[in-house]
Amino acid sequence: MLKIINVQKTFNKGTINEKKALCGINLQLNPGDFVTIIGGNGAGKSTTLNMIAGVYPIDAGKIVIDGNDISREPEFKRAKYIGRVFQDPMRGTAAGMEIQENMALAYRRGEKRGLRWGITKEEKVYFAEKLKILDLGLETRMTSKVGLLSGGQRQALTLLMATLKKPDLLLLDEHTAALDPKTAHNVLNLTESIIKEFQLTALMVTHNMKDAIRLGNRLIMMHEGRIIYDVAGEEKARLQVSDLLKKFEMASGGEFANDRMMLAK
Repeated sequence: MLKIINVQKTFNKGTINEKKALCGINLQLNPGDFVTIIGGNGAGKSTTLNMIAGVYPIDAGKIVIDGNDISREPEFKRAKYIGRVFQDPMRGTAAGMEIQENMALAYRRGEKRGLRWGITKEEKVYFAEKLKILDLGLETRMTSKVGLLSGGQRQALTLLMATLKKPDLLLLDEHTAALDPKTAHNVLNLTESIIKEFQLTALMVTHNMKDAIRLGNRLIMMHEGRIIYDVAGEEKARLQVSDLLKKFEMASGGEFANDRMMLAK
């Protein structure tokens, strides 16, 4: 479903602020893979997601989704393949629009725009059924402005919108980091159930090692723009947080103690 072949990215090339963000990343995901990505600050986790989504152009390499080479495609053309949920709950929705209007935009993602405006009765019924999945009562508030919702409600809605039209690939960039622990736990459980129900292929960046071990069928650790550890199946199921700490300390020379991942054990 996803092939990343020798992708490289350097920011501010040729200046004093030059930063090699990705140093020849190679990664392949099969349909239905749910991969968690961990690593220290500046490891290249979010940059990898941004390269896939087309936020920045890659310097070299190739990105292929479901057989389609999207390496040079602009971000808006990749939208038909990709669903994405950001760390900031405010980024995935339009606060001044109604819940049903936000969902209509997501539902028509990747389609040609015409002059028709408005939401059909059939769409309203469909949106209400989908909102029931969230178990937040939003199906009775579809004409409410999204800006009136809490951060957790908005993030849950964003997750639903990102998967409303089954994407080839779902990108989750620390999408629970800005939420309180209870809400984050609920959104993660919702994430897991939606991925399972729709059999999605997903990449989830997280700083929480317990979540990285518990969720998904595969775990990747990054450091300084490289993948330094890739584990799946039974080996992943047997992992402990202490195992990940050892792996990171071996790669980083003990720099881990100052990283905020230590706070997420």
